[in-house]
Amino acid sequence: MRHLLCLLIMVGACTDDSVDSNEQARRAYLGLDKSVSKSLTLAFQGYDAATSANIPAQMADGDAMPGGTLAITGQVSHGNVNEATMTLDVAMAKYSDSPIIVDTKNNTKITVAYDADASAAMHPVLNLKLNASSGNALTGSLTGDYTMSGDLTGTVTLDLTIAGTFSGTGTSTMRVAGSTMVIGTVVNASGGMYSVNVTL
Repeated sequence: MRHLLCLLIMVGACTDDSVDSNEQARRAYLGLDKSVSKSLTLAFQGYDAATSANIPAQMADGDAMPGGTLAITGQVSHGNVNEATMTLDVAMAKYSDSPIIVDTKNNTKITVAYDADASAAMHPVLNLKLNASSGNALTGSLTGDYTMSGDLTGTVTLDLTIAGTFSGTGTSTMRVAGSTMVIGTVVNASGGMYSVNVTL
């Protein structure tokens, strides 16, 4: 009986609550992964819709029910795609793509919502540059803090670089899906880190 009790204690100690800080950082990114692609899509929609330096606000919902909102605002240098740039603010209000599958066997799912205040000092910023003279190159970065609630809590910081291609000109410019490399780090408040290397 004593051995059985010890075994049950050991099993109980291996729950999701016991994952280390690096694993928590990985899970935090998994909850944001779709939002990176959505942010890029909204950025190009704003670029195409802009009639001045300020883009009209672009919005998307999270995939959860309810999934909160993702909003992209900011400025673009519209016109010549040889040198076009975007400096965009990323805001989230209870944004969630949950449930998030965190293991390869689909056994463990978590629910996480993210908030980001575009007026905060360390809010997420999406910087993009379009360069048609370099083979329609798309480069940029996504950096800043997101606040988590649900199965993960606290702050997670993204520091990502973006490299890919775009197509079109004028009001029909878009990112080429499957061409965009996103690399960088995700760090949580406990110092855990996850290295990102994905293609979108």
